[in-house]
Amino acid sequence: MTRIIQTGAAVNRQGAKLTTFIPVRIKRHGGRKVVIPASNGDKMPEHDAPILTALSKAFHWQRLIEEGIVSSGSDIARREGLHQTTVNELLRLTLLSPTLVRSILDGHQPKTLSLIWLKNNLPPSDWDEQHRLFDGFDA
Repeated sequence: MTRIIQTGAAVNRQGAKLTTFIPVRIKRHGGRKVVIPASNGDKMPEHDAPILTALSKAFHWQRLIEEGIVSSGSDIARREGLHQTTVNELLRLTLLSPTLVRSILDGHQPKTLSLIWLKNNLPPSDWDEQHRLFDGFDA
């Protein structure tokens, strides 16, 4: 085996073994095996796809309303083939604090937070109260 040391000179060693350790986890996800890098002490982000989809729809619909393309949630519901209650529940997500939205996008939302909870509960209008509410989720 040839090894290059810091001086740059090659050194021959017979019988030496090279072992490489790569810290990963293998997890089954939807019938497939997924390789997950091991965390180095930091909490690995876990993105919640239903919440991310709902946020993207809500902010898109809000932009449509602000630009005057549609006049209300009822118009969006008619165009999308959804019930207007569903559209209005998702539009409420645009009232979330920007830092909470950023943490959800980064995958650092509370583990117990779900789209069902967000749809069924009106978050406080004050952003500080929202932070206190969401900080207590995993307490």
